[in-house]
Formats: sequence, C-alpha cells, structure tokens
Amino acid sequence: MSEEENEEENKVARKAVMFTFTMKSARVTNSEKTKFFKELYGWTQTVPGGKKKYVYHREGVLEDMPHEKMDQSSFLVPENEAERMMEFFDEWGKKVMLRTFKVLLDDNDFFREFRELRQKRHVEEEDV
Repeated sequence: MSEEENEEENKVARKAVMFTFTMKSARVTNSEKTKFFKELYGWTQTVPGGKKKYVYHREGVLEDMPHEKMDQSSFLVPENEAERMMEFFDEWGKKVMLRTFKVLLDDNDFFREFRELRQKRHVEEEDV
C-alpha cells in the first residue's frame, strides 16, 4: 500500500458512525428479535450427525466490515460503511428504533485489528 493510500485510509478510519438501537418490544416477537440479532452479528449452528458434530458459521452484516461493538445494542463503523448499515436497518424500520451519531475518533487506526483479521482470513481462503 502506498503512503498516499495509507494516509487516505487513516482519514477515513478516523470518521465513524455510532449506531444505537432499541427493539420496539410491542411490535417484535421473540423469534423476530432472535432473527434480527443473528442477521446483524452472525451465529454458529451445530448439527449433530451420528458420531460427528457439524459446525456451520452463518455470517452477519457486521462480520465483513470494520466495527467495534460498544454494547449489545450499539456499535461503531467507519463512516464509509454507514450506508450499508442503514440499508440493513431500513429493513427493520417498523420494529427497531435507530439513532446514529457521527463520531471523530482520536485513534487514527481504531479499526486496525479488524483489517488485520480480514487480511489473514483472505490469505487463508486463498490457500484453500
């Protein structure tokens, strides 16, 4: 990565959007709430098969984008990923109350760990 590209990425990484949400409990069943959290955060399914167990991971929306979970119902994403998150929440608009806040981070490389994990996963997938 060139110095210019790295500098541009750091500028983008400093700007983030905080998403906080609340389920509208009168409008949401327990199964809908479970579905929402699985679609957002992903989940692991274990299926017994005789003497073996088969484990499948189902990705959530947040898994392929840099993010920092602040609490069960709040997280930060880089500003350039906010539109994708808004599309997800638009699907749940009548059942989820959403608030967003633009944030300027002190740490230039706040999402670095995520990028490193994603690069490592990408390299491992190429090896397969």
